[in-house]
Amino acid sequence: MTSRTALPGLRSPGVGFEQPFEMLDACHESIGRSLDLLARLCAHARAHGADEAGRDAARDVLRYFDIAAPLHHGDEERHVFPPLLARAAAHPGDVAAAEVAALVARLQRDHIAMAATWAQAREPLAAWAAGDLAAFEPGHLAAFDRFIALHADHLRREDAVIYPASRAMLSAEAVQAMGREMAGRRGVTPAAMEKIAECPVRRARKHCPVGNVLTPDRP
Repeated sequence: MTSRTALPGLRSPGVGFEQPFEMLDACHESIGRSLDLLARLCAHARAHGADEAGRDAARDVLRYFDIAAPLHHGDEERHVFPPLLARAAAHPGDVAAAEVAALVARLQRDHIAMAATWAQAREPLAAWAAGDLAAFEPGHLAAFDRFIALHADHLRREDAVIYPASRAMLSAEAVQAMGREMAGRRGVTPAAMEKIAECPVRRARKHCPVGNVLTPDRP
């Protein structure tokens, strides 16, 4: 029987790679917590300056968006978006399918913008984490704000429209293959899939900013 490890913030007892859409949902929650941590870090920096708690928070944010977030976007680009684009291409008269495909194209552009904005935001965060920056400048804070703002509507539309639409199109066999590919890109073998059930960042807790002094663990 597959062992399950509960994820913070989930109402389910736990999810694994055999439940890839549930994992995508769980990772959206982790993204939200990481963005919240970034916002809290900005407030903390204004109140307390460059202290160790702030540097720890910056390290957590860096680890998440350097490692876990690109994997998550890769999951969507490989498995969630293609069926929706293929359906629109195969049924050019289907207005609903065309609208979903247009939304997918927008979300893909969001991913590009997120990567570019993260490249700007991570430089001051890395300097802060290393103790090489005493205070965030207005330009740094503006980059953080842009990065956070890019996610709000993006995550909402994926949750409300894209994930349900893609899930409805995939067979059970396709969902299983999706989970295996997601696991493989994270170095999880088929044998290990039978023993663990965890978010990509949960298997290396240091990549998930849960329990940081600025954001206590959530039930």
